[in-house]
Amino acid sequence: MSNNWVKGSVAAVLLGMMAQSGLVMAAGDAAAGAQKVAVCAACHGANGTSAVNIYPNLAGQWAPYLESALKAYRAGERTGGMTAMMAPQAANLSDEDIADIAAFYSEQ
Repeated sequence: MSNNWVKGSVAAVLLGMMAQSGLVMAAGDAAAGAQKVAVCAACHGANGTSAVNIYPNLAGQWAPYLESALKAYRAGERTGGMTAMMAPQAANLSDEDIADIAAFYSEQ
């Protein structure tokens, strides 16, 4: 068994596990996301860098994490912290909107 075969097999298994767990998500469109973040910018800054410490920076954040967080706010699965502010903001976002916004902030 060659070393490359083992590496390839391990990679395939890991990707399969990630896909099953939801860690592999469809990539959003960062350019479209830039058009959708006006409301987000009020707290998180125009490019995802907040000027106020109570709001987290989103610039450079991992897109799958942002998608997961927004979907959890939308579904009412995330509690505490800024839920009272975030849940209504996420409520009207489609999966595509969320992917686009996550792509935009991850590229900042």
